[in-house]
Amino acid sequence: MKVRDFLKSLKEPFFSLEFVPPMRGSSIEEITKVIDKLMVFSPKFINVTNHPIDIEYVEMNDKIVKVPVNKRPGTIGMATAMKQRYPEVEVIPHLVCAGQSKYQLEDTLIELSFLGIENVFVIRGDIENVKNKGAYFSDDEWHYAKELLKQISDMNKGKYLYPIENAAPTEFCVGIAGYPEKHYESLNLYENILHLKEKVDAGADYVITQMFFDFDVYKNFVELAREVGIDVPIVPGIKPVVSLKSLKSIPKRFFVDIPQELVELMKDARSSKEEWKNGIKYMSKLTEKLLNYGAPGIHIFTMGHGKSTYDLLKLTFGKIVNG
Repeated sequence: MKVRDFLKSLKEPFFSLEFVPPMRGSSIEEITKVIDKLMVFSPKFINVTNHPIDIEYVEMNDKIVKVPVNKRPGTIGMATAMKQRYPEVEVIPHLVCAGQSKYQLEDTLIELSFLGIENVFVIRGDIENVKNKGAYFSDDEWHYAKELLKQISDMNKGKYLYPIENAAPTEFCVGIAGYPEKHYESLNLYENILHLKEKVDAGADYVITQMFFDFDVYKNFVELAREVGIDVPIVPGIKPVVSLKSLKSIPKRFFVDIPQELVELMKDARSSKEEWKNGIKYMSKLTEKLLNYGAPGIHIFTMGHGKSTYDLLKLTFGKIVNG
């Protein structure tokens, strides 16, 4: 089922999961073990992330070689494996503009269509680190997510980059990312919202937000989005945080603010066990506020960590699962 159709027919709150592919050279066995345990809560869809290439300088044959590499390849392979293993759950691979030409992306979309994948999630990708390391960027690359969205919208109408007569249209439903505390490159939140509207106008069907930890951040974001004419569903994305150490690492990696209430809860904990308990309780209360406000569901960034996600779902969605 396409996510847009599922969201239109929604009768009760749902949750979805997001996983990163394993590191190059690893298997997906550990990830499937995590998902197996979470299936008891009946997630509606699973996102599989994708990443732009990075540049590594590697010693090979007694010399240093500059190598373009994706440290976590396998997005399409993992999505296909998940689709086969969990046929009752929609699987959504991420597509990244950076590092692929628009022609390569067309081929990727054709592959996904042949594999029976109806949903994709489009992001530009963080390209600054790659640029700073001297990676080559082709003129045939899209520089903005809205350009890839337009390409997918065209393919859904049977219009391909290569001129083809009577081309079969694809049938992709497309999700995009929203930044409730603004993308770090945006001048301000309003400009950030205007960029989001450009992506919606280009064909996006729904939005999943970047992680946040304050209910008012989501509420204000949704209200501003509605004011500028964005009418697609906006699903809040959250991440369970169960230690002060991990909490401290989040702002510099994701450019988000941590509410003082959560900071004090973690600082006041007398043990790692209490930190865990306080973090889960805080995130559960945040989830309940979001659902009471009218959020269609909750998207959880697992980072591959099943225990904290399981505990959050048990506390929050256990009531729904158990009737």
